[in-house]
Amino acid sequence: MAYDGFVIGALANELDRALAGGRIDKIYQPETDELLLRINNAGSKFHLLLSANGMSPRLHLTDHLPKNPEQPPAFCMLLRKLFQNGRILSIRQRSSDRIIDIRISSPDEMGFLIERVLTIEIMGKHSNIIALRPEDSVIIDSIKRITGEINRYRQLLPGLAYVAPPDRGKRSFYNLSPSAIEELLCDEKLKGTPADRLAAVFQGISPAFAATLTRQRTTLADVAVCLADFVKRIESGSVQTGEIEALVYLNQNQQPIDFHVFRLPDVEETAQTTRCFASVSHAIDYFFFHQAATGRLRQRGHALNQRVTAQLEKLRLKQQRLSEELLEAESAEHLRLAGELLTAHLHLIDPGAKTAEVPNYYDGTTLTIPLDPRFSPAANAQRYYKKYGKMKTAVREKRVQLEATAEQLDYLESVLIFIEQADSDTELDEIRRELAETGLFPARKAGSAGRTTRERRPSQAFLKYSSPNGLAVLIGRNNLENDHLTFKIAGKTDYWLHAKDIPGSHVLLKTEGSEPAAADLRFAAGLAAYYSKARLSANVPVDYVPIRYVKKPAGAKPGKVIFTHHRTLYVNPLNPSAGLTYDA
Repeated sequence: MAYDGFVIGALANELDRALAGGRIDKIYQPETDELLLRINNAGSKFHLLLSANGMSPRLHLTDHLPKNPEQPPAFCMLLRKLFQNGRILSIRQRSSDRIIDIRISSPDEMGFLIERVLTIEIMGKHSNIIALRPEDSVIIDSIKRITGEINRYRQLLPGLAYVAPPDRGKRSFYNLSPSAIEELLCDEKLKGTPADRLAAVFQGISPAFAATLTRQRTTLADVAVCLADFVKRIESGSVQTGEIEALVYLNQNQQPIDFHVFRLPDVEETAQTTRCFASVSHAIDYFFFHQAATGRLRQRGHALNQRVTAQLEKLRLKQQRLSEELLEAESAEHLRLAGELLTAHLHLIDPGAKTAEVPNYYDGTTLTIPLDPRFSPAANAQRYYKKYGKMKTAVREKRVQLEATAEQLDYLESVLIFIEQADSDTELDEIRRELAETGLFPARKAGSAGRTTRERRPSQAFLKYSSPNGLAVLIGRNNLENDHLTFKIAGKTDYWLHAKDIPGSHVLLKTEGSEPAAADLRFAAGLAAYYSKARLSANVPVDYVPIRYVKKPAGAKPGKVIFTHHRTLYVNPLNPSAGLTYDA
């Protein structure tokens, strides 16, 4: 990730233009290592997020407001005392490093204006947010207190003098002419490629941007001229004037992989998409929100996936056991035969015998039948008949249980597909609610009023696409939405599609009263194949049928339907994120 000195410089300049003179209305601490400042400036409200999270340290304006704790932490209370109702004087990058100082003038207990500094160090796991007295650089407090046991060189504790992170002899790239830059790069003590020299000499130059600066430039003089030009654009430019850009690079799954204020050719070669934003803050906010959302979604989806998978394993074991018991019950004909032969030959059996050898008049052989000596021959015969009757009853019961278990397996396999394909917290919440409604997972309390998930209705925010001829194609994201789509939304002339004998989404082609063209049906079928377990397959069979032939069995699980008069198309799945194409 290229959160380097250039990005910090462009961001600091942008924030200074937007926030300088603004008043801090509120200060929140949504996480142990994050702050949110609400700022009012010239009639506009801004939310400035400061994070010292080791995995995603950052500073930017945001539209995605996190939930705040009911009780503010001690550090938040201190900052409210120091900075709330204060005015932002300036926002500056320190040297060309990944440090930003926010100078704030706020009233003390006597009403006198006191200037203080809020310093944000964006340095990976060593990131921090520190409140300072500017006149003597004494630390008031920090969001992460660093003791001597953690770092002997640099302690961050209240009352100690602030020590900046070690610069390792590196220089700021500001206020240097091309000739001065070239002279520094030509130092005989330096070794390695021009990119290595840039990283060794200057603060805040990331490897990705060093590669950009030296790309297709053969001499250090050319590199020096290029660096000086980039620095000039950072100092005086903005996204609006075009000197810098606000770029986020996305992979093939449309997940953010990098961002910068200048184009990174090496990253562009591997990225699937490049998105441009109206400001650096918007780009950073988009990057971290979607990156964090993806990680959080993956974690929540994994937990839900594990629970459903565990339930599936239990059902598969149950299915295996029932199949074995059914096989045993179906082979109970020997019990009926034993009872029949004993009854027919009672006169040949001595009371108290442990076995009886009787002729089998069906095949002419002699059959040895075990007996219980405690009972008479007639009672032994009745016992065999009774066991046979139980086995016949067991056959019916086992078949019913097997059918119910198979239905449960089909249902949970469809749920598993929806979990794997979910791309938002809302979709996962809907799936969890669905499982609670079906009784597979316990319903959770929702809010102080004690309402359970059973009382909330699904959002029914179906996926929507447009066919080649402009017909709407609606797709359910879970089984509850599948039912609502098929039996509430569908019109009398619409077409219903589903991957054949494969767990997946219900797909509805809205025909607007006319017969759909073949291209529209194949388009909808391609989406039905993609939103199914066969997403990665080719030539997927998809059933399609007029909606009037689709019925809901009484008492069936969500998403379960039966249908007749269907036909089948064989199509390749259509990936919406890769651009919608269809078979002609």
